[in-house]
Amino acid sequence: MPSPRRNADARPLAAAASSSSSSSSPGSPARGGGGGGGGGGGGRFEFQSLLGSRAPGADPTCARLRAPESPVHRRGSCPLAGPGPSQAPAAALPEEDRMDLNPSFLGIALRSLLAIDLWLSKRLGVCAGESSSWGSVRPLMKLLEISGHGIPWLLGTLYCLLRSDSWAGREVLTNLLFALLLDLLLVALIKGLVRRRRPAHNQMDMFVTLSVDRYSFPSGHATRAALVSRFILNHLVLAIPLRVLVVLWAFIVGFSRVMLGRHNVTDVAFGFFLGYAQYSIVDYCWLSPHNARVLFLLWNQQ
Repeated sequence: MPSPRRNADARPLAAAASSSSSSSSPGSPARGGGGGGGGGGGGRFEFQSLLGSRAPGADPTCARLRAPESPVHRRGSCPLAGPGPSQAPAAALPEEDRMDLNPSFLGIALRSLLAIDLWLSKRLGVCAGESSSWGSVRPLMKLLEISGHGIPWLLGTLYCLLRSDSWAGREVLTNLLFALLLDLLLVALIKGLVRRRRPAHNQMDMFVTLSVDRYSFPSGHATRAALVSRFILNHLVLAIPLRVLVVLWAFIVGFSRVMLGRHNVTDVAFGFFLGYAQYSIVDYCWLSPHNARVLFLLWNQQ
């Protein structure tokens, strides 16, 4: 005997089935006999019961296509948001990997200055190689390079200091030696801190290089040329033509560094400024028999 509940539920379904079968075209399978109508109503009832069997608290993911099984899921695409707990926020990018969308005026000015410096240094490097436009002048530029190197100046100062027989000469030469040592120390320190690479068109065929000489900023030849020229002009009595030659030698040595491709323009410019400032330090800390008596007594015994 059929259940009263099933009969009660099936009655409206049967009425709906009869109305739909009456509106269908003749010859349709839905216009069958009573057995066929009853079978169709039973099928619809089972379908409705399946839909109604989902409780309000059922897991909605059972009827949802998971992201890895989805046919539209592709590698690299954003995963579908699931109903689980909220995902942790993405880690912030490091400061150096972020794009600065609003750079400061100082940053723009520095980048522009750097671009101009690199372009101008490459244009002025006319003696960087034998095949350059001024490659035939390269041997002369290398002689100027040796004239501004630190080793000839140190050896020459030591030799003159040992051969000097006057207190005034020893005082001047001692301070010149102190200035050259100070120059080597400061230039090596700044080069080790800044670590700016030499220009790409440079050929590493320099005269007696050290470990820090692979860096470019500042130019040691420019600092030494500015320091020595100012020292000579202040402590040696020279005629005006010789004083002009000393100044020209300093500028030509600095400019030759750019022509040989050893340095950029800003390396030489800062080198001139640093050498000029170094003499002020030497002049302030001037060594004399009054404040460095032990040192001068040592030279006197020799």
